[in-house]
Amino acid sequence: MDPIFMWDTLQRLLPGIPLMLQLVSLSLAVGFVLAVLVALARLSAFRPLSAAAAGYVFFFRGTPLLVQIFLIYYGLGQFPEIRDSFLWPFLRQPYWCAILAFTLNTGAYGSEIMRGGIQSVPWGQIEAARVCGMSGLLLMRRIILPIAVRQALPAYGNEMILMVKATSLASIITLMEVTGIAQKIIAETYRAVEVFVVAGSIYLLINFVLTRGVRALEWYLSPHLRDARQAAPATEAAALAH
Repeated sequence: MDPIFMWDTLQRLLPGIPLMLQLVSLSLAVGFVLAVLVALARLSAFRPLSAAAAGYVFFFRGTPLLVQIFLIYYGLGQFPEIRDSFLWPFLRQPYWCAILAFTLNTGAYGSEIMRGGIQSVPWGQIEAARVCGMSGLLLMRRIILPIAVRQALPAYGNEMILMVKATSLASIITLMEVTGIAQKIIAETYRAVEVFVVAGSIYLLINFVLTRGVRALEWYLSPHLRDARQAAPATEAAALAH
């Protein structure tokens, strides 16, 4: 291991971080909205809608992300209808193809997480909200979704970490994020171990920050846990006083 070479490698890899963060943030933001919509479709009583959502989830969970990227980047251009449509200026660019592939992939996985979160909402709270006059979108927005998001947050945090690592696949369609730059350095120097150690450290640091952020959000969305933990020392002190 050459510390000087690894420091130079780090400096060359840093410009790839903004592109990686763009891929992650856009894919997760749009993918979360898609996940909620697909989860609601899966739970719908309208069978054709539920079946279509189940088919989408089955395909994108059952095929490798690498294959999905190839199908979108190389496959969509085979259809004249797409090449002649308004979508072609976007779909001919590797950046938007990667965003589309990542979004559809995380939307499928996230929909199952959100479906589990929605189904875990206590029925008694839903009934209480209905007694108070809530129904439809108001019930979903004020009661079901906030509780479902809190319940699903730990599992969805894992999906976010997986998406950070999945952005390394964008290098196969010429996007020069961290892994793409690392492969270029390896082709120039033939020092794969040192380069990948530095690249892996970057991913590790980003995921560390992400996990801290998810834990902080989970703590913020759990006031009942905060109150219970803050009340525990007072209870113990009172018990000792007696």
